[in-house]
Amino acid sequence: MNKYIIIITVAFSATSAFGQLDRTNAPKPGAAPEINIAEPEVFELDNGLKVILSSNHRQPKVSFNLVFTSDPSIEGEKAGLSNLVGELVLGGTTDRSKDQIDNEKDFIGATLAAGSNSIFMSCLTKHMDKGLDLMLDVLHNANFPQEEFDRVKKQTESGLLSAKTDPNSMASNAVTKSVFPNHPLGEVMTEASLKNISREDIVAYYKARFIPAGTYLVIVGDIKLEKAKELANKHFASWEGGVPYEASYNSGYFPENNRVIFVEKPGAVQSVINIAFPMDIKPGHEDIIKLSVMNKLFGGGGFGTRLMQNLREDKAWTYGAYSSTNIEREGAWFSAAGSFRNEVTDSAIYEFLLEFENITKELVTDEELELNKASMAGSFARSLESPRTIANFALSIYRNNLPSDYYQTYLKKLAAVTKEDVLAVAKKYITPKNLNIIVVGNEEVVEKIARFDADGVIVRLDEFGNPASMKTYKETSMDKNEVLNNYFMAVTGQKKLAKAEKALVKITSMEQIMSVKPQGAPIELTMTTYFEAPNKRSTSIEVMGMVAQKEVFDGEKGGSKTMNQSGGHDISELSPEEMDEKKIMNTLLPEMGLMSGKVEYTLLGIDELNEKEYYVIEYTIGQSTTKAYYNTDNFMKEMSETLEVTEEGPQNVTAKYSDYKAVKGISFPHKISQMVGSAVLDATVKEINLNVKIDPKKFEL
Repeated sequence: MNKYIIIITVAFSATSAFGQLDRTNAPKPGAAPEINIAEPEVFELDNGLKVILSSNHRQPKVSFNLVFTSDPSIEGEKAGLSNLVGELVLGGTTDRSKDQIDNEKDFIGATLAAGSNSIFMSCLTKHMDKGLDLMLDVLHNANFPQEEFDRVKKQTESGLLSAKTDPNSMASNAVTKSVFPNHPLGEVMTEASLKNISREDIVAYYKARFIPAGTYLVIVGDIKLEKAKELANKHFASWEGGVPYEASYNSGYFPENNRVIFVEKPGAVQSVINIAFPMDIKPGHEDIIKLSVMNKLFGGGGFGTRLMQNLREDKAWTYGAYSSTNIEREGAWFSAAGSFRNEVTDSAIYEFLLEFENITKELVTDEELELNKASMAGSFARSLESPRTIANFALSIYRNNLPSDYYQTYLKKLAAVTKEDVLAVAKKYITPKNLNIIVVGNEEVVEKIARFDADGVIVRLDEFGNPASMKTYKETSMDKNEVLNNYFMAVTGQKKLAKAEKALVKITSMEQIMSVKPQGAPIELTMTTYFEAPNKRSTSIEVMGMVAQKEVFDGEKGGSKTMNQSGGHDISELSPEEMDEKKIMNTLLPEMGLMSGKVEYTLLGIDELNEKEYYVIEYTIGQSTTKAYYNTDNFMKEMSETLEVTEEGPQNVTAKYSDYKAVKGISFPHKISQMVGSAVLDATVKEINLNVKIDPKKFEL
């Protein structure tokens, strides 16, 4: 604190001595400071492995990063293969299981990570030999166990289900497919392509790509050159492999005129707008710094950008609107995006296009230029505090054939960027009449946005960026009541409907306890449900013995409580409409509520999913529309999809049911995987007790 008081005092004294500052003119920027970046040590092994060492002895830590340089390939019907490889590299070796790898890594406090083109290990210097042993075991002996492959594949499948309902994922897929068709950057994993990927494909990719030739080993931290050479020769010199895969690709698709691309998100109250186009530029190009300055002031971050000032500060249409330049070895593109209410979707697109026009026609102001250049300079200076940054600079110089002083002179080049430079690169890389205007949202906005397409014809894509088609169902001679009747007989194991109905009526109460694990989170929840005929139900979720959420309905009234940040609970009552719905649908099985005659439901027909066929029944209760999928072979329900329209927007919930087991003659699913938006919850039934006495207090909040 004293330091800041002294600085303020000196500044005030100087102002008093020399009079008031002239604020009519902006201060002239000073000369760009010299950047002294220590030259990394670089040497190469006989097998083609290039080693880059950035020594830093401030902390007793060291990291090793292997970067493989094969070009990506078009994976086609197996799109997403490389992503799975990155997930599975650490799944086990011939000497260690995944659990053993994790335990040994944690024991020494190391970080071990892998991707489709890299393996990274960081640890304390004193544990370097042990950390390297783990890294080398993964590099040379990864064996991709079948059980790990199956687990990751199932987890990925769940992620794809959630991505189908996430508007930002849908927009990203549409951008990818639209800007880079027939290109590695334009590939999107789908449920079909995931199904096509085998364990053998993973192994083949690993053997072909994880090779020494063309690979870089970046070493950072508390290690000297002599030791680095010793370790590199000892552990990597005898490593053998093929040659890197090389390929060249186009620079992306440049539309002849503006085109509008629409992805439907039923029930959406907001539209996600993304305007994107490719750029013909490669890493290391002399225009990159100028282009980054243009992007920074256009929408590249902060409240002072043109997009934020226009769309948020002036119009108040969005929480944020941003732009980005993405320049990779395989291709480059520019994008600008934001989320907007349905009623202003077309107006927001107009303002985006206006900003693109303005940036290519007018010089930017001195104030916005210098403000954003200063921000970029500060970010660059802060990045130099990390030793890993210095090593990555060296890697970039070698991979992209940059001048050896590229980063040492970065601030000088940044300071030299002028208004004329910004206008020149804007004109060179932005063509305001050749844009992909991508909108993810409700069907109601389609008519409004059609005017932005040069031909007035909107391209429709599905959630994975593929051409959308109208959903069609196969016809069936069975009617909706027959489907549900067969379902009742299937879950009761009866061959006659009357006996099935009798078996279900005999169940007057149920206690169900489930273990729930959110994917990607190290916690386990307990969900307990109580049911008492005809329609009493209570569901509570506990975390470490504390009730995080509870919902009850006692047959006449009900409500919910949710834990808040202060440790208490926020309580809300069910609305009259919600209570009417509970009276109908709070039966032992939802299908019993459908058969009450108080709910309209429709048999849409037969749908094929993952080579299985399902009868699909659709029904609407209040603001929720549900599709239930019944296997045509055995009539068991295996999936449901629910769209609920709320004040905050639509919420999609997809549930998969499996591992049916009979309890007192009634089959219940014992594994349920539920996707709520982008969150995935895996539930396992621990216990189901039927016809037990339930304390009435269970149905109280």
